[in-house]
Amino acid sequence: MTSLEQSVVVQAHQESTNNDVLIEVQHLKKYFPIKGGIFKRTIGQLKAVDDISFQIHKGETLGIVGESGSGKSTLGRVILRLLDPTDGQIHFNGNNISTLTRRQMNPIRRDMQIVFQDPFASLNSKMSVGELVEEPLLVQTSLSKLERRQKALEMIEKVGLRQTDLQKYPHEFSGGQRQRISIARALVLEPKFVICDEPVSALDVSIQAQVLNLMKDLQENLGLTYLFIAHDLSVVKHISDRVAVMYLGRIAEIAPKNALYNNPLHPYTQGLLSSIPVINTDMESKKNREIFKISGDLPSPANPPSGCTFRTRCPFANERCSMERPELLEKENGHFVACHLYT
Repeated sequence: MTSLEQSVVVQAHQESTNNDVLIEVQHLKKYFPIKGGIFKRTIGQLKAVDDISFQIHKGETLGIVGESGSGKSTLGRVILRLLDPTDGQIHFNGNNISTLTRRQMNPIRRDMQIVFQDPFASLNSKMSVGELVEEPLLVQTSLSKLERRQKALEMIEKVGLRQTDLQKYPHEFSGGQRQRISIARALVLEPKFVICDEPVSALDVSIQAQVLNLMKDLQENLGLTYLFIAHDLSVVKHISDRVAVMYLGRIAEIAPKNALYNNPLHPYTQGLLSSIPVINTDMESKKNREIFKISGDLPSPANPPSGCTFRTRCPFANERCSMERPELLEKENGHFVACHLYT
């Protein structure tokens, strides 16, 4: 093969890979100013999202896990441009949306939707289910009232509710049913990308599996791409293809779910997985299972530790960890970790 032919093959491979990427985040930052003094001047920055980069491929589910305060929800809102990024770039379907104005974002929003954590708080209690599901169509399309109602009927059935439920109000439903309404409202515009911000954490455990299975079925049938945010590691494992672990606004580790759960590399990930209760009477299995308890409290994102932000809670920390921030590097095939133990 000539050098020209080789370059053509490489270029074709890169183009096919790029065409498969729906979301690409590059060095994304979101800092909130801290005001103080009589004149409310900016005296510091709260680093909610601090230099994050990753890709989400079409049709895949990327799970985001981490403690409360790690920046998971803020990351989701910045990607949707509900919050403006401080720095960095967000590419959606090959287009840079980082600097678009609110008016320029309007036509893109129909392809990017979100399902919130609390279905009762996110639904207007004064609107019927039919009005709630039809509202995105009213804002984003020029469909007639009859066409909007028909689409709402189709979507409400896809999420497992009945046509007669369109006449009811949110307070007449259980938590799981209300979340189904929220999902129908988010999907009625036929989006390409959906951010699920802890969508089952407010539900009973018995209902969580039903909603998760519904979301997986809808993803398969409608060709959806998910960013799934949660703090429950078992929930993330159930629905995700890849998992990213966040700590204090940064990604500590990202890998295919089986690789991450079976062979966690970052000490923080090891600590999170060790904290999952295991019912097992096999003493040998318990002995072989590494237990690493994370001690201390999460540092303030307004004043994060220098170098590796996890060093103040890590039993393997050394002088290098306090001086040098570890880069997110690929240790194994598709398995990235930001830790000096592997460099």
